[in-house]
Amino acid sequence: MPSSPADVRAQVSERVLAALGEHTEHFASVGALTDFLAPARDLLGGGKRLRARLCAAGWVAAGGATDEDAMRPVVLAGSALELFQGTALVHDDVIDGSLTRRGLPAAHRRFAAEHAEHAWLGSPDDYGHAAAIVLGDLLLAVSAMEMERARALVAPAAGARAREIYDVMTAEVALGQYLDIRSQDMPWDADAAAAVDRALQVVRHKSARYSVEHPLLLGAALAGAGEELLGALSAVGLPLGEAFQLRDDELGVFGDPTVTGKPAGDDLREGKRTVLLAMTMARSGAAERELLRTQVGRPDLSGAAVAQIQQLMRARGALDAHEVLIEERRDAGLSALRRSAVNDGARELLEGLATALTARTA
Repeated sequence: MPSSPADVRAQVSERVLAALGEHTEHFASVGALTDFLAPARDLLGGGKRLRARLCAAGWVAAGGATDEDAMRPVVLAGSALELFQGTALVHDDVIDGSLTRRGLPAAHRRFAAEHAEHAWLGSPDDYGHAAAIVLGDLLLAVSAMEMERARALVAPAAGARAREIYDVMTAEVALGQYLDIRSQDMPWDADAAAAVDRALQVVRHKSARYSVEHPLLLGAALAGAGEELLGALSAVGLPLGEAFQLRDDELGVFGDPTVTGKPAGDDLREGKRTVLLAMTMARSGAAERELLRTQVGRPDLSGAAVAQIQQLMRARGALDAHEVLIEERRDAGLSALRRSAVNDGARELLEGLATALTARTA
């Protein structure tokens, strides 16, 4: 177990794979279980563990002790967060039709390949989609089991408050995913401000809160934080979460595939109505807007077309404006941190995490 918050990343990486095995051990006699869990094991084996580290920062902010035994709830909660992240990624890749994740075939593509390899009946793609959906459901169940283990190690009131935060988090991501699906199928909005606002709503509910704010609050709640501190941490976590997702959206267009593990311009092929895209539409002329309408969302979008849209985003100032927005949200989070009464240890952790969340290449 970790002796300090700095150790959480490695310990959660170890625990999350152990948890997947422990919580499915009841089904060990089912022969297909190993094949079913294989994509999840590969997916959970990587990642920056930012949510677990934020959970640890929240724990420290609420005065939680950092010795090995005391931080056991943080490791379990961090593991629960990573398992839930697995749920979100598996389902998101099905919805978006993504081919890869972290440099490997997405779960639904792996299941489809298994079907094709064995020449089973029916459609490999349909099988892959169905299997990935239920794999995501299993990861959600395992995440909840892991969260219960974390709650059992703290005071009842702290555990109950943590469970409330966890439940809101899991429900809100479903809502955010629906908002994302809905936005991608809505007509292009002539009102640029409305398009940006709608994209920011997706950012907030689909990713910003569960990626940063909720993990931070979860750790604090487990350590017994009161509502005043939780409110202060929420004021820090939400804008940092928005900055995190805005950076992610930028990497979805401009990221290096060797670093992100996804093809360049993948978000353009998937038709994601991001803030960056809305800003580009707002700054473009009629011919350029028509280009975006006809090209964004095409699964066969060529590398040359991606480069053309990238150049448009640069030339019209959308990329620069998007960078300003990221900095504004990051600064808002850090300003809220400076105004809060959190202890020096938590402040130092959160300042470092703010950089990790927003100044990243993957």
